[in-house]
Amino acid sequence: MFTSSSRRALALFSALCAVGATTLTGYALPAAAAGPGDITWSVAPADAKGPDGRSAIDIELAGGQEVTEHIAVTNRSTKEVAFAIDANDGYLTAKGLFDMRPSDATPTDGGAWIKIPERVTIPAGGTAVVPVKVSVPKNATPGDHPAGVTASVDTISGQVKVQNRVGVRMNLRVTGDYVAKVAVTGLRAEYKGSWNPFSSGSIDMTYTVTNEGNVRVAADTNVQTSGFVGESGWKDTSDAKTREVMPGGRREFTVQVTGVWPLGPITSQVVATPTVVGESIQGVAAQQTTVDTSLWALPWPQLVFLVLLVLAFLVIRTLLSRRRKRREQQAAILREASELIAQYGNKPEKSS
Repeated sequence: MFTSSSRRALALFSALCAVGATTLTGYALPAAAAGPGDITWSVAPADAKGPDGRSAIDIELAGGQEVTEHIAVTNRSTKEVAFAIDANDGYLTAKGLFDMRPSDATPTDGGAWIKIPERVTIPAGGTAVVPVKVSVPKNATPGDHPAGVTASVDTISGQVKVQNRVGVRMNLRVTGDYVAKVAVTGLRAEYKGSWNPFSSGSIDMTYTVTNEGNVRVAADTNVQTSGFVGESGWKDTSDAKTREVMPGGRREFTVQVTGVWPLGPITSQVVATPTVVGESIQGVAAQQTTVDTSLWALPWPQLVFLVLLVLAFLVIRTLLSRRRKRREQQAAILREASELIAQYGNKPEKSS
């Protein structure tokens, strides 16, 4: 179940077309979604008997095949509610959250293959199992075609109609030649140093991963930096779901490589290897891609520290030289005094 947040139309247009849009934000969850007023409900993957514990519906079919799945819509309100049921194409937001096209948009991909009842009326506290028929066209292209099914309720807020949607993600995969391939573009690097001359800095890198294959992938990324004083590395160990990219989709990522010393030119290399997300696929060759960029990082803290060392050396050297000269002068005065004393002290006294 993914919950929705309503986007309100401008009041200027509400008199002409008061239709609210919603955003779907995640996988199926057991909690009920808050709806208009005191209406709450939940939607979950199911079999013909009821919820079956899945978080999403995964389907793999060949072109021309069909299957009937189910979703369970539970009315957690204290009154009977009529829910609108719709299906549409799915996609990922910039933050990697699953979303669906608005219900008034005509589906053009996986959402167009789904047939469902338009409405279902559920008594207070009741659950309805809704059949979801998926028919894959014979000429469907191999790979993933994300979609979703929602149950929604409309409410009026002032002069604006707001649609609240709660739904289930459907991962539709058409069998055939699967391709797992990504491209890395827009690589930018910026060095951030420390004013402590004994501390290294870091490189902040931003890049865009585009899925050029036909299946959902997560880019396993390794970053390597090299300069005059060695190399530093970074590897993305986050969950694959947080790095998922849909076929034809793109996402921007930011990483930080630490332990980098600012000693002139630094080369940064990004190596991205796609891995299939979801059900494992045998025989899919992952096509690795590599991009690199260079920047200059001048060692200002180290240079300042070096200048201070030189100045301190010169100051100490000057002070020591002046002290040595004073001592030499004092020694010379003492020698002269000793000679005078010796000279006049050895003369005989004149008798009267």
